[in-house]
Amino acid sequence: MSWALPILIAALAFVAIAFVMRAPRSGWEAIGAALLLGVAGYGLQGSPGLPGAPKEPVEKIVGDAAAMVDARRSLGEASGTQGGNWVVTADAFARRGQFSDAAGILLGAVEKEPKNGEAWLALANALVAHAEGTLSPAALYAFRQASEAAPDNPGPPFFLGMALAQSGRLEEARSLWADVLQRSPPDAPWRADLEQRLAQLDEFIVRQGQAMGQANPAR
Repeated sequence: MSWALPILIAALAFVAIAFVMRAPRSGWEAIGAALLLGVAGYGLQGSPGLPGAPKEPVEKIVGDAAAMVDARRSLGEASGTQGGNWVVTADAFARRGQFSDAAGILLGAVEKEPKNGEAWLALANALVAHAEGTLSPAALYAFRQASEAAPDNPGPPFFLGMALAQSGRLEEARSLWADVLQRSPPDAPWRADLEQRLAQLDEFIVRQGQAMGQANPAR
């Protein structure tokens, strides 16, 4: 009976997304695949035949998932960008660390609304988080689509910079953040936070350079 609950939840979620939210038929396959991935993860990582016990989530949350969602929405609202009901639903999954489910919903959103920059950005973040901080080609494509759809939203370069930094591409991240800061109005609500993060990144880059110099002293 322990298998029945996750299967039932997945079926109800699909019905809600496909029929209640009226997801386009072209996105049904992606949504179904995301839900099946969740069920498969339960089967691989869990123990359906054993009594219930606290388990680690199937997907490792990179940083604070809820904080990432709040930060993205804050930047979007500050620049006048909104994602709609699909993004709100996906955010609910992302806050719980269910990034594959969030990505499945967001795939349907961008298929229905290709110019929805907030949905593209949410998809990019979900893909990076699902890959435990790795910047995949699919995530990079989503970041680019987000930037093209909403060029005035600082969110895409901001979160792309975070993904680059997590992947060890510090100089690229710094260049991206510095460009966003240069183009930001003096009274932009995100400016102070970005200045602080850029300063911290500069300090880390300096420390890393010093450590490498000590490890490889000149002969």
